[in-house]
Amino acid sequence: MNAEDIKGFFAERGQLDMADYLELDYYLECVGDIEVALAHFCSEQSTAQWSRIGINEDFRSLYGAKVIEWEVLEELPRLSYPVEQAMQGKIHACKVRIAHPHRNFGTKLPNLLTAVCGEGTFFTPGVPLVKLLDIIFPDNYLAAFDGPRFGIDGIREQLDVYNRPIFFGVVKPNIGLEPSHFAEIAYESWLGGLDIAKDDEMLADVEWSTMAERSGLLGKARLKAEETTGERKGYLANITDEVDRLREQHDLAVSNGANALLVNAMPVGLSAVRMLARHTKVPLIGHFPFIAPFSRLEKFGIHTRVITKLQRLAGLDAIIMPGFGNRMMTEEDEVRQNVNECLCDMGNIKRALPVPGGSDSALTLESVYRKVGGVDFGFVPGRGIFGHPMGPRAGAMSIRQAWEAIERDIPLEAYAEKHPELQAMLEK
Repeated sequence: MNAEDIKGFFAERGQLDMADYLELDYYLECVGDIEVALAHFCSEQSTAQWSRIGINEDFRSLYGAKVIEWEVLEELPRLSYPVEQAMQGKIHACKVRIAHPHRNFGTKLPNLLTAVCGEGTFFTPGVPLVKLLDIIFPDNYLAAFDGPRFGIDGIREQLDVYNRPIFFGVVKPNIGLEPSHFAEIAYESWLGGLDIAKDDEMLADVEWSTMAERSGLLGKARLKAEETTGERKGYLANITDEVDRLREQHDLAVSNGANALLVNAMPVGLSAVRMLARHTKVPLIGHFPFIAPFSRLEKFGIHTRVITKLQRLAGLDAIIMPGFGNRMMTEEDEVRQNVNECLCDMGNIKRALPVPGGSDSALTLESVYRKVGGVDFGFVPGRGIFGHPMGPRAGAMSIRQAWEAIERDIPLEAYAEKHPELQAMLEK
């Protein structure tokens, strides 16, 4: 690639109609000449070659990805992670913003992902380490997506719950419970004040707990709990399955009384989620399996905020994500970024309910509330409700009591003195 060729992959923002482009933020470790490496990086994820002998096929002006900002962070003594086949030369860590014309792939999520984090992006000569940090979408691109059908406001309206977090509970044990026992302890948790009892992400349609039997029992238990408590309740059924069974599982669960559905977004694929979002009659809630392998390394892969943003774009009404605390191995700032990606303005796309979770209980509710910075979030204990020493009804009651203490600005320990369910959690 000669000097003139390289220039074709760089541009000033003012030279481009940015409505025609996605903006992509990357962390790169470049080997050798930085500008040559960046030009190859843009070339590989867009036009690749642009001429055959005797034929002009230079489509870069319309279809070429272009560097519009770049910064050298530092020179490195070695790559952050060893890549034996990498080129030889000086190594520089860089942050780069690329304008990628969305005419190259249209408003199709599989094709978008193929372009911005596919073969070209991760197999560019001179760029052995890549992390996609963010995608910024122009409003005209977003307009082609429906996004969440219900979003935060729809979930709140369905449950008639306002001005506080939505309280979920993961029925435990997550694997092995017979449907009748599962329904019994979910019912107890609803009586204690839980808003939504949910299937675990690993529990779907299995021989010993079929979707038909489990959702039928839980649907009846939910209605009974609503009648008993006078509160609306939710049963979140996990319909994760082969793509060609998703609609069938949706229809079965909903007809049996599930009024929200869980789907593991990345294992089934974002395009499958988008298909399901067009079909659904109830809120869709995503879980985070198959995300950490792409995101956990600081300097390679895809940042979780990108995946959160794409899940919202695909149509998830709520997004369960790794939350605060050491167990989830996610920095607090990253959790906050993901929460914000659910709540921030995104063209015509409704806000999704962020549900940061992991080892939560009545004892962590205030901390999560303060870190999120508002009430628009879901709180999703498992053992904190279903492992409560006084049973799941008391576990759910302890969550509601912890929220009452927050609302009244009373220290948890003081409020627990007159609330045995909360006191039991403190003692545990």
